[in-house]
Amino acid sequence: MSFDYVNGILHADQCNLNELSDTYGTPLYVYSQTLITANWQGFAAHWPAPHKLCYAVKANSNLAVLNLLARLGAGFDIVSGGELARVLAAGGKAKDVVFSGVAKSQEEMAYALEQGIYCFNVESAAELERLNQVANAHGVMAPVSLRVNPDVDAQTHPYISTGLKANKFGIAMQDARAVAKRAMALPNIKLQGLDCHIGSQILTLEPFLDAADIMLNLIHELREEGIKITHLDMGGGMGIPYQQELAPDVSVYLQALLERAENMGNLTMLLEPGRAIVGNAGTLITTVEYLKSGEDKNFVLVDAAMNDLMRPALYQAYHDIIPVRQHDADKAIVDVVGPVCETGDFLGHARHLSAQEGDRLAVMNAGAYGFTMSSNYNTRPRAAEVMVNGGQVQIIRERERLEDLWKGEHLLETPE
Repeated sequence: MSFDYVNGILHADQCNLNELSDTYGTPLYVYSQTLITANWQGFAAHWPAPHKLCYAVKANSNLAVLNLLARLGAGFDIVSGGELARVLAAGGKAKDVVFSGVAKSQEEMAYALEQGIYCFNVESAAELERLNQVANAHGVMAPVSLRVNPDVDAQTHPYISTGLKANKFGIAMQDARAVAKRAMALPNIKLQGLDCHIGSQILTLEPFLDAADIMLNLIHELREEGIKITHLDMGGGMGIPYQQELAPDVSVYLQALLERAENMGNLTMLLEPGRAIVGNAGTLITTVEYLKSGEDKNFVLVDAAMNDLMRPALYQAYHDIIPVRQHDADKAIVDVVGPVCETGDFLGHARHLSAQEGDRLAVMNAGAYGFTMSSNYNTRPRAAEVMVNGGQVQIIRERERLEDLWKGEHLLETPE
């Protein structure tokens, strides 16, 4: 276990989280290099070449995290030009990057073409036409995979469901053949693959395999019409247990995909895991500022807030909240809330906790969509981030200073 109690104190690997909080302050994100590595290898061990694993950068884009994964041989799934710049700054290779996202700008397309990415996951007919124009202007061929919407219900939160007809993502299945034919006709487009992504935080394998079968059937139909699709990107979306749920078996899923690819013949498979790599490898440490008793509820007021961890407010997402230091004081049912001026600023409702002023609490499974979704709302500096590896600690992002928050802003000129 990368997060466990030793003599009553929660540790990350061999590092005392109370001591880390004393050194670096709170709120503080702490990541386990050991667990990130183990999670990655849990995929890579069952995914032989030429098949590709492309880490979803949006889950956690810290340069140190990206650098660690690049060293482990990862490719990368990006959704912006900024994420591509991060990957390159972290030591990743453009040739291992797939570029997803529904509204790529001309500037982003040009930048990705200049860097030589592996392919664009094109999400609409309009995007295909624009990419052809940009590639033509640069005198190159744009490698393309068409993202097709398989209309599979992933049974996840509606904000992170992406594979239904009502979602903004991808090309409708009934339009896929026509768009593929158009791609083949465009002079600066090299159509090489199909792509789908049905959602996030999915804990059963059936939706993934249903989508795979739909996509493979489409590849078969396209090949019969002379359109040689040579790769299938099944996206990401594999969830982690936030509330003691059963985790999906990665090896079973990957083996099922490999068997399908072998039956299809001449097909490279791509996957884009994100949360499954970093989600359980991070925790957010926060300090208890006050205890407040109300008529209907009791509150534990902490120094972390919705600007530090948006998921509870945005998705009503559950994160386990545990004390960094165990003690024998009586537990109570409390809401753990932050200082932001919003009723929606909470980290957990109705938690059975014992807490005193000055205690540290650990918000678990915060390695994915934690810092990357954080903000400076209420003029709050964003948290520091550290990486632990065994007993070693490295700060991988300095805590923001207040003056950082208004850098680039300007006062009005004084009237003459």
